Amino acid sequence: MQKFDYVIVGSGLFGAVFAHQMKVRGRSCLVLDRRDHYGGNVYCVNEAGIQVHKYGAHIFHTNDQKIWNFVNQFVKFNEYIHAPLANYNGKIIPLPFNLNTFRSIWDITTEAEARAKIAAQTMPFLVKKPQNLEEYALSTLGPDIYELLVKGYTEKQWGMKAIQLPPFILKRLPLDYGTENQYFKDCFQGIPIGGYNGLIDGLLEGIEVRLGIDYLKDRKYWEGLGNKIIYTGPIDEYFDFQLGELEYRGLRFEQIRLEQTNFQKCAQVNYTDSVTPFTRIIEHKHFEFGKQSHTVITKEFSENWVKGKEPYYPVNDQKNQLLFGKYSALAALEPHVIFGGRLAEYRYYDMHQVIGSALHKAELEA
Repeated sequence: MQKFDYVIVGSGLFGAVFAHQMKVRGRSCLVLDRRDHYGGNVYCVNEAGIQVHKYGAHIFHTNDQKIWNFVNQFVKFNEYIHAPLANYNGKIIPLPFNLNTFRSIWDITTEAEARAKIAAQTMPFLVKKPQNLEEYALSTLGPDIYELLVKGYTEKQWGMKAIQLPPFILKRLPLDYGTENQYFKDCFQGIPIGGYNGLIDGLLEGIEVRLGIDYLKDRKYWEGLGNKIIYTGPIDEYFDFQLGELEYRGLRFEQIRLEQTNFQKCAQVNYTDSVTPFTRIIEHKHFEFGKQSHTVITKEFSENWVKGKEPYYPVNDQKNQLLFGKYSALAALEPHVIFGGRLAEYRYYDMHQVIGSALHKAELEA
C-alpha cells in the first residue's frame, strides 16, 4: 500500500495550494474530496461557453504582489472590475457606497454636499463604540443609506435582525467619495480566463486526486496512508461535534438559462429590500465580457444551515467564537493534522487570504 507524505482532505483553494507547494518540494500528496468535482466552492461549470460560478460569485482581488504572481503562474486573469448595482424596490442604485450612490439617493452633485449630508444624517446616532451592526451603520452612514442598502439585504443574508449582528460585518464594505464604481480597491483583480477550474488544474497537476471520498467515514484507513493529514473541512465535524455544533449560514442557488443576450447588464445586482426572497442575481457572462446569444443567471437565497448541507458563512458571534476556541484547543492536541481553510479555521476568507494561509502553512512544513 502506497504511503504519502500528506493526505489532503479537500481540493478547494487551501488544499490545492498546499498540495502544489508540497509537490514542488518533492513531497508526495493524495488529495481527497467528498464532492464529485475538485476545486471546492470556486468550481465552475461551462454552460455553452459561459463559465458559471456554481457556488456563487468569486472575484479575485488582492494587494499582495506575491499572491498575485503565484496565481498567475497557472492561469491568465482578465481585467474584470467588480461594479455591482443595488435594486431597492425597483430603484437601481450604484455600488459601492460612493459619490454616485449619494447622487442617486439625494440628488446632490459634489463631494462636499455628500459629506455634509452624511454628517447631518449620522449626527443623532454617533456613539463611541457601536454594539451592533445597526448602531455602526447609523453612526457611519445614516438612516437613508442604512434603510435603502444595508438593513434588508443584511438581515436576509444572516437571518437575524441587524441589532443582533456584530458591527464588523459591515466594516468590509468600502465607503468613499469618488466616482469610480469599483467595489474592490485592491491593486490586482480579475477573473481567470476560462474560469477557476484552470487555476485548480494547474495547482493539482501531477497530484493524485480521488473524488467522492468522505474522509471522516473511514478516517483510520486514510490516516494510515499519510504521514500527516491536511484537513480543510469543518473543524467541529472533525471532532464529531463533541463540544457542540458551530453555526453557519447556508446558500441555495437557482440557476436559469435565458435565450437573450443580456438580463441585467452587469455581473451582480443586490436586492436590498426585505421583501424580495433572494439576496442577489449573478449574470455570469459579464465576468468574462461574454457575447453569447444566451445568458445564465443565478438567484442566490440565504438560508438556515443544517448539518448535511454545505456550510458557507461562519457566524462569528461571541458564542460561536468561544466554541471555536475550544475546538482549536483540541486541534492543538493533534500534531499529525494541519487544519486550514475557511471551515477548519472558522473564518470568512477571501480567496487571496485562503491562498496566503496555505502558502504560510506550507512554508512551515518546508
